[in-house]
Amino acid sequence: MLGDIVYHNPTKLYFGEHALDHLQEELAGYGPVVMLSYGGGSIKRNGIYDAVTAVLRAAGKTVVEDPGVMPNPTLEKLLDGAKMAREHHVDLILAVGGGSVVDYAKGVAASAWCEEDPWEKYYIREEEPSCRLIPVGAVLTMVGTGSEMNGGSVITNRAAGLKVGKVFGPENYPRFSILNPRFTFTVPQYQMVSGIFDIMSHILEQYLSGADDNTSDYLAEGLMRSLVVSSRAAVMNPEDYEARSNIMWTATWALNTLLKMGKAQDWEVHMIGQAIGAITDATHGMTLAAVSLPYYRHILRDGLPRFVRFAKQVWGVRPEGKTPLEIASEGLSCLEAWMKEIGVVLHAAELGVTEENIPAIVKGTFLLDGGYRQLTPAEVADILRESL
Repeated sequence: MLGDIVYHNPTKLYFGEHALDHLQEELAGYGPVVMLSYGGGSIKRNGIYDAVTAVLRAAGKTVVEDPGVMPNPTLEKLLDGAKMAREHHVDLILAVGGGSVVDYAKGVAASAWCEEDPWEKYYIREEEPSCRLIPVGAVLTMVGTGSEMNGGSVITNRAAGLKVGKVFGPENYPRFSILNPRFTFTVPQYQMVSGIFDIMSHILEQYLSGADDNTSDYLAEGLMRSLVVSSRAAVMNPEDYEARSNIMWTATWALNTLLKMGKAQDWEVHMIGQAIGAITDATHGMTLAAVSLPYYRHILRDGLPRFVRFAKQVWGVRPEGKTPLEIASEGLSCLEAWMKEIGVVLHAAELGVTEENIPAIVKGTFLLDGGYRQLTPAEVADILRESL
């Protein structure tokens, strides 16, 4: 384990089929005005909206409706939400939906009483809040981002052509999150498998880095093996409760800060994927899937021992009679075969990316130094071309 570690995660999880039963007891700890943030209306069709609002009414709360949070929340929506929360003196933001809604809620929570430009303060200068924060709670309906138990808040500035993630500290984590795996059953399969790959990518960004013997890497290997097994079952039967519950639990632990403890981290796949999302508005997990294999093949030799370990420990690749490069390459081939099996996008062109888009995507890609190789803009362009 590297460095000195302080670990603190304040989010309280309620997990299981009866998780929503705990919402009313949580609401008792907050003031009378609750802003209910949600997406395009699917929660009204599947009954989750009615179930949540019934609890809010029973708790005597005044509800401020905040619908229309899009899959890639925009700066304009963030500013509108912050204004609404401020004008109604909201006591709690309850995000009901997937990771985008929870991301958005955290951004609103830090922006409502911020006297500075939130985009510049949080997403460009990456400063911490210096204003009053509105508490956030979550009722999760789609899994993948891990936003239910971390400080991540990804916002898209369409005018600037940027999609940027701000990682807030524990003071802006959700105070509580309600995770009922059955709430994820009605998610379309495209969104389900996108979320599954998002989970895998979160683990890989933390696992495929560093050279020390780190407890976190053993945890990561177990989570990845579980995800592969459960994803196959969920694709065959989306209402397999055991599979969907395992996926939901894995998503949370993949990005609730546990795996990064004492670790170097990469995150370049996310930087490229988010830049694609800023241009195309494509589903986040699919942008990651489109660039992961070209990126990992590009850095394979730089991190060869870890890629060999990945092949053997996660995919069961037999090393006999093979060179390290052959073992590592076979591991990536196994990853590719699994991606095809569950049905994620393998080419950026499927998301609308063209050769003409590459300069803008390169410009919007932040270059990080935590992985096995720090890319140049030219290398990002090469990876994007390989992804087409």
